[in-house]
Amino acid sequence: GGERYATPREVLAKKPQFIIERAVRKMLPTTRLSDKLIRNLYVYVGTQHPHEAQQPKAIKLSSIKEHNP
Repeated sequence: GGERYATPREVLAKKPQFIIERAVRKMLPTTRLSDKLIRNLYVYVGTQHPHEAQQPKAIKLSSIKEHNP
């Protein structure tokens, strides 16, 4: 078995997220902590993703009680 080679263009065509994941993994030290951090990394192809942005709600300042009378 010889080594497998793939150009960045081929990898980008097959799995675009792999290049970013690999770059982030190489920036981290090789420890158990880096494995935990990588599990929290989510890379999505394109602009669509399942996470929604924060949705702030307006707060009426008159309804908040004063803590220091």
